Amino acid sequence: MDSVEAEHGGVQPVLTALKGTPAEIAPSTYYAQKSRPPSARSVRDQILVEQIKEVHVKNLEVYGARKVWHEMRRQGHQVAKCTVERLMRAEGVRGVTRDKHPRTTKPAAETERPCDLVKRDFTASRPNQLWVADLTYVRTADGWVYVAFVLDVYSRMILGWQVSISLYTELALDALQMGIWRREHASQDVAGLVHHSDRGVQYRALRYTQRLEEADAVASIGSRGDSYDNAMAEALNSLFKAELVRGPARRRKGPWRGIDDLEIAIAEWADWYNQRRLHGELGHVPPAEYEAAYWARQATDPDDHDEQPDAQHGHHHDATKASQTDASTASHAQTNPALATAGTN
Repeated sequence: MDSVEAEHGGVQPVLTALKGTPAEIAPSTYYAQKSRPPSARSVRDQILVEQIKEVHVKNLEVYGARKVWHEMRRQGHQVAKCTVERLMRAEGVRGVTRDKHPRTTKPAAETERPCDLVKRDFTASRPNQLWVADLTYVRTADGWVYVAFVLDVYSRMILGWQVSISLYTELALDALQMGIWRREHASQDVAGLVHHSDRGVQYRALRYTQRLEEADAVASIGSRGDSYDNAMAEALNSLFKAELVRGPARRRKGPWRGIDDLEIAIAEWADWYNQRRLHGELGHVPPAEYEAAYWARQATDPDDHDEQPDAQHGHHHDATKASQTDASTASHAQTNPALATAGTN
């Protein structure tokens, strides 16, 4: 009514028009309500709205109500989840949703390949037990840019990533090198690690498999040839596209200009993802915090190999579900034309 009053220079014409209808309002009722001080609920709602918007903006505007609620609780705000949902709806604040995308790796020829040691069971009881790797791509003004990720299944930590304008082996290998260096720099042993990927030529290249052998890691390749073989890595690609490539913050800046533009953004996003992004599968804590808790337990009790039944139990199911949209269309999607010329160097 306030906006109507401002538009028409007063509310009386509206009250007159409503007279005799089921929506009739007595002038005394309207002015009594208008002069009434705001209720305690409306005052608290306004405070909560500001807190919700602050959490939303600080997390790249990608959080939905569930993650906003968990972050507010971590900050000490006592608020019900339904209240956060109600206020976000009222303010038009919403999280991102993931779209469907085709796979990007070109399957290698059906020669002898490593066994599938994972068999779609994406669970781990400690860091450096199981890593997954995959590639994706981003359209920029300068052309296609390809991105490789390496992820630790236990903590969902992005250990390595790299960007390139080609799909040659160096792209995937550089991401692997970053992951190995990161762990070794932290004095962590990766011997016995299972490295899982799809059947892309980059992951079966000689130099890639040699680097795994040098690190005493064991290669694992999905056996069935669809996106579910590497569901957790596919889910990360989908998240990357939804939160960064097409995220709310990016849409305001316009199209990606080229590889340099994207590389800087990925560095910032990966840091946020590892250090601050809440992960439901980890009990709504960031990967870095989740790993730190594991190593703290190990420092006091080296025999404590935490199975994490609550946090890790849903890894296989959730990762597969998260990438179902991708997988359902992967075999039918038209492949990026540039992929046909990608080979192994």
